[in-house]
Formats: sequence, structure tokens, C-alpha cells
Amino acid sequence: MQIQLSRANFATWLKNSRLVEKKDDTMVVALPNNFTKTWVENKYQKHLLGIIRNFDGSVRKIEFVVGGKYFTPVEERPAQEAGGIDLDFKTDPETGLNPKYRLSSFVVGPSNELAFAAATAITEAVGKKYNPFFVYGGVGLGKTHLVQGIGNEVLMKYKGRLKPKYVSSEQYTRDIVWGLRNDRIESIKKKYRDVDVLIIDDIQFIGGKEKTEEEFFHTFNALYENNKQIIISSDRPPQSLPVLEDRLRSRFEGGLIADISYPEFEMRVAIIKSKLDEMNRSLSDAVVALIAKRLRKNIRELEGVLKKIIFLQERKQTEVTEKMAEEIIDKATKSNTKHVNDTQIIKAVADFFNLTVEDIVSHTRRKEIVEPRQIAIYLLRDISDLSYPYIGEKLGRDHTTAIHSYEKISHEINKDPGLNQKILMIKDLIFKN
Repeated sequence: MQIQLSRANFATWLKNSRLVEKKDDTMVVALPNNFTKTWVENKYQKHLLGIIRNFDGSVRKIEFVVGGKYFTPVEERPAQEAGGIDLDFKTDPETGLNPKYRLSSFVVGPSNELAFAAATAITEAVGKKYNPFFVYGGVGLGKTHLVQGIGNEVLMKYKGRLKPKYVSSEQYTRDIVWGLRNDRIESIKKKYRDVDVLIIDDIQFIGGKEKTEEEFFHTFNALYENNKQIIISSDRPPQSLPVLEDRLRSRFEGGLIADISYPEFEMRVAIIKSKLDEMNRSLSDAVVALIAKRLRKNIRELEGVLKKIIFLQERKQTEVTEKMAEEIIDKATKSNTKHVNDTQIIKAVADFFNLTVEDIVSHTRRKEIVEPRQIAIYLLRDISDLSYPYIGEKLGRDHTTAIHSYEKISHEINKDPGLNQKILMIKDLIFKN
């Protein structure tokens, strides 16, 4: 299996498996927890059976069991407060890291396996491999978990010999402003340059802040020249960051760029079961499947709904049904939407592609304009359910062009994960602003 899978997937799902016994025509495979057992049963059972039968043709099936006696004990999780579902984790004031974010608890699937594999490799050769590491993706997809997970792994692996520092771009900006106003900029420089791993989250927010960009540029160079690891997260790739200076953008593009895209159904199920394991709670498979089906793009939103459902189950002291879960999901998703007008939609598309509204509505047929225009047409129809004649008029086209554009994007969105991710990220912009 190790040959057939990516390194990240093998490490996550099968590295800790054990072939423990044979009972008649059944081979017993032990896995470390219920979450991993469910995933391996669903995804890899046929592959594993085929491999085993190459060695022993009498085997007809595999039975999966949860570890127990076959595994060495793992470190116990911190105790939960009575009746609560959140583990008691606190951010370390020196490193800025929250210990709840661990690479070992990061759920890996097709949508993030490159980013995870790079993160793992970085912890093995800090500052020497994939430097800088730039990871991007939409809201609530696990970027913060991944980049903080690298910092926490460095802390544990090197036992304090290497010093990581995590900071949001907003906090970094506040520190720069404070340093300039109080004539303490040298102490701020030292704070961010006297580290072995600098992790900056949501770098897009420093765009257009001239002094912050300039200071970060010099800090970046100082760390890079001394083989210190730089890790950056953003909601979009470097070339799509508006107002960012070219010299910074080129620095970001000089390392490894990896995306975290929107997770497929099976991975959302795995994430939900992982969260339930962390909470030491359970839900029926039907309710888990319902949550995964309804909440498709934002893991943070999914986790929030999951906590509401668990709270309801504990309060009522009864198992939550699909109907009860449906009501909670409906309330949560309705409260997260708002009315937007057609101008907001077109402007969000233009901003995402670093264009102007005039570019979108112009009559040019340049390739770099055609796709954003077709996406704008698709979103006007998809979000606001506007008529084709109205959309055509709004964008200076006839209604047949609007129909063609909508149908083209509707068809391609199911075949092209990159296009699907662009549209979901634009929707994030629309409903966030």
C-alpha cells in the first residue's frame, strides 16, 4: 500500500496499522482508533484484501479491529470540564502557538495532501526544505491548524532547541505601528528576527500597508539569509494578492506554494468523526452523513454546527435524529447568509481577479477577462436568481450569451476542482464584505 499511496496518506491512515492474526479465511488488521478504522474500511479495504491474497490465497475477507493491546499507550488528552466539549487549551504567549493544533490531528485527504506532506517534510529539515512555504485556501479549511501544527511539531521534536513564532498579520501590523509610534522599532525587529521558524497567518491583510510591508520584506530577507524557516498562509495564491508589492510577491513565489481546497464528502465525514473523537462524543452515521452533505465548504462552520448538535443531545439526554439535526443546520446556514445586490457580486469577482468592474462589463474578449465575466454571470444567476435578459443587460451582453456562460460554468464546476475553488472563494468574499 505504501507504494500505491502518497506519503501523507500512508502516514495518516496505514503507518500505524498491524496485521495481528488469521482466523480461518479472515485476516485481522488492528488500527489505532475508531476514526481511522472507519476511514480504512471505506477507502482501502478492497486494495488491502487484494494485496493480502497475493501472499495467501486462502484469505477471503479482512476484519478491522481497534488497537487496544496491539499498540503502545499514547499520551492522554487533557481532561475535559464536566459537561463541556472543548478541551482546555491555551495559547502560549511566547510562541503564539495553541497546543490544540497538532499535525497528528490534521485530517488528510486529496484536498490538502500536498500541503500536509510539505508541512511534515519541513519539520524534518527546518529552514532547509521548502523555504518559504506558502499555503493558501478559502476560509475555514484548516490553514491555521496546519501552520500552527508545524510550529508545535518543531517545539516537540527539537525540545526547545529551535524557537518558533506564530503571529497573525493583524498582530504583526499592530506591533509595527506600536514600534514606530514609540520609537521601539528595533525591539520589534529583534522580536521577529530572533526566531528559527516565523509563521505569519493571513498575509493578505498586510497588502497596502506600506510600512508593514517594508518591514516584513526586510525581516523576510534577514531570516531567509540565515536559513530560518518562513511559513505564510493566505486566502489566495501570491499572484492573486491585490496591492501587494512585487518584491514581496516574488519572495513568496520563490519557495513552495501549496493549496488547501474544499474537502470532498468522504473527507468531511472523516473530519466530523475526528472532532467527535476529540470531544469523546458520538452521533449516528446518518446524522454524520447529513452534516457532511449539508456543510460543504467551511470546516469552521461545520465544527460550530457539530457543537450545537452535541449540546442539544446532552441537554435533551436523547440521541439527535436527522430531523433535529436538519433544523439546527437550517438555522445555522440561514443566519450565515445575507442579501447581496448584483453590483456587490460583480465587484467581488473583479477584486478576486485583480480587475476593475469596467473590465468585467467591457466588450473585450481577452482570455484573462472572459473567464471572470462568465463566473460573474454564473454567480448572478446562482446567488440572486436574476433573469438571463437582466444579467445580459447588466454586463452589456444579450441573454443568449448569459445562458451560454451560466451553463458552461455549471458544467465545468463539477469537473474542474480549481474552478470550483475559485467560485467558493469568491462567495466567501461576497458574504464576508
